[in-house]
Amino acid sequence: MKRHYHLLHYDGPASRFRCPGCGRYHCFTPYVDDDGVPVDLERYGRCDHESSCGYHLYPPYEPIRHGGYISARNKFEKRPSKAKPAPRPNTCTIPEDIVAKSVVFTPKNAFLSFLCRVFNEHTAMAMMDMYQIGTTKEGYTVFYQIDTKGRVRSGKIIPYDPQTGHRIKDGSVPEALWVHSRLKALHQLPDNWTLTQCLFGEHLLALHPDKPIALVEAEKTAIICAAALPEYIWLATCGKSQLGSKLDVLKGRKVVAFPDIDGYDEWKSKLTHLGITVSDWLEKIATEEERKRKIDLADRIIEERLCGCQRNFDCRIE
Repeated sequence: MKRHYHLLHYDGPASRFRCPGCGRYHCFTPYVDDDGVPVDLERYGRCDHESSCGYHLYPPYEPIRHGGYISARNKFEKRPSKAKPAPRPNTCTIPEDIVAKSVVFTPKNAFLSFLCRVFNEHTAMAMMDMYQIGTTKEGYTVFYQIDTKGRVRSGKIIPYDPQTGHRIKDGSVPEALWVHSRLKALHQLPDNWTLTQCLFGEHLLALHPDKPIALVEAEKTAIICAAALPEYIWLATCGKSQLGSKLDVLKGRKVVAFPDIDGYDEWKSKLTHLGITVSDWLEKIATEEERKRKIDLADRIIEERLCGCQRNFDCRIE
C-alpha cells in the first residue's frame, strides 16, 4: 500500500506545534501530504518526546471506488497546484574552526568529568578525540554529527550533571539545543541553512572498515559503550525513531542494534528487514525497576563500574 503522507520537515520552531498527547508546545511534528499540506494539526503527527509522551498517530486512508486510497484531506479544502520539486540543495555544514575551538578537554564539561569518574582521565580524553566532543562556554556538552566525508552536519548541545551523568531536566537550563540554531541567532550562518542529520559517530566508519558496528539510541550511550567495548564501532541514531535514510551508510556492514529497554519492539520491527540484528540482551536481563527507569546499555556499564555490581555483563556481538 503506497503511503501519501510524511512528517513535516523541520524549518524552525514555527514548524512544530502543541502535542495533543502531553500538551507541550513546539514538539509536535504533523503529517503532511505530497503537497506539504497538513492533514490535521491537532491529531495526526508525532511528539518529539518519544519516551515521556510517545504520541504518534498516522493519518487514516479512505478507500475509493476504483481501488487504491486517497488522503484524509478535508473534502472542502481546495487542492493547491503541485509545484515542481526544487533542486536538492548542497549539504549544509558547520565551519571547522568553530568545531575545533570547542573540542578541548576541560573540567567545565560535566559529561567529560563524569567519564573521568566512570573510567579515568585518559579514557575520557580518548573519547573526546574519537567523537570530537565539544564544550560550550556554559560547560554544556556538544555531540557533533560528522558524516563519512568529515563534514560536520551540526551538533546537539546537552547539559549534564557531573555526578550522575544524567541530563539536567529540572527546568533550570534547556534540555537540548542545536549548534546551528545558536549560530543562526548570532548571524554566523545564513537564514536558509538547513539541518540534514547523520548518525552520531558516522565518521568512524571510514577509519575502521572491517570492524563490526553496534547501534544505540543516545550519543552518551555510544561513547560509554565505546570506552567499555572498543572492539566495535559504536554509533547512535540520536532518537528512537530517527532511522530512515541515515542507515544507508551501514549497508554491507555487520550491524547489531542495542535499543533502550522501551524501544526493543519498535527497533525489531524496523531494523530486522534491513539485515540488522536487534539484540534482546536487555530484554532478557532487565528487572522491573530497570524497566520503569527505561535503562539502556550504558546504564548497565555505569552500574558495574561505579557500584562494583557484577551482573552477567555479557552483551558481546556474535
